[in-house]
Amino acid sequence: MQIELATVHQHIPIQGGYYLLVMLAPDIAPCVRPGQFIHVKVPHLEECLLRRPFSVFWTEGERLAILYKDVGRGTRTLQYLKPGESLSILGPLGRGFPDPDPGRFPVIVAGGYGMAALYMTARSAPTKGIAFFGGRSAKDILCVGEFEAQGWSVQITTEDGSLGRKGIVTDALDDWWVASGRQVRPELFACGPGGMLKAVAQRALERGWEAWTSVDNNMGCGVGACLTCVLKVRGDNGWSWARACREGPVFNVRDVLWEEVE
Repeated sequence: MQIELATVHQHIPIQGGYYLLVMLAPDIAPCVRPGQFIHVKVPHLEECLLRRPFSVFWTEGERLAILYKDVGRGTRTLQYLKPGESLSILGPLGRGFPDPDPGRFPVIVAGGYGMAALYMTARSAPTKGIAFFGGRSAKDILCVGEFEAQGWSVQITTEDGSLGRKGIVTDALDDWWVASGRQVRPELFACGPGGMLKAVAQRALERGWEAWTSVDNNMGCGVGACLTCVLKVRGDNGWSWARACREGPVFNVRDVLWEEVE
């Protein structure tokens, strides 16, 4: 973990209020593991002391990319950054996804821009599997081409039916399981809203799947000091607290007390 003054290399709107921000970060970028995140000090927002956490979408050499959406003052200010400007980033942070088990069939489940935290896993997986993307509408389905270019089969579900099948992402996951999933030993990698992760975890536990989830708890300091992001995990005495920013954000589904997740 280190602090670096990164330089904006590319900053473009994608669709539906989502942006791709590519930075030059020669110290941090080569150290990032799939599923890790960085903490960004938003320029031109000096009155806000806390950094903002962002999953790392991809790294290539000294370049590091994130995807974000305008959801508040921080991200609204961030969108005005121009190439050549500098910003302070802290990272890489957290415990990311493990390397996919070469003896299992990899399955990705992403809600909204949760796919950003999963792309590096998809890119590095020795076996290309199937990815389920879900969102409220077509504008929430991102980067399908990037996953397909890596050899993944992508199935899309939107709640309003504007792209792919109408429904929620676990509908498609269930249908795949009935049609062909039983013939393989799946290993799931999931990132998205808490309700989606809970539904995925329930299926993984019932069916004996190996599964990893990246939780999206609100974070303050990002380094384990403020305890804003804690969640309950199984422990020797029943349960204990874990910090999403330090012990996570990636957890094995067997370790989380999902009945406590809203």
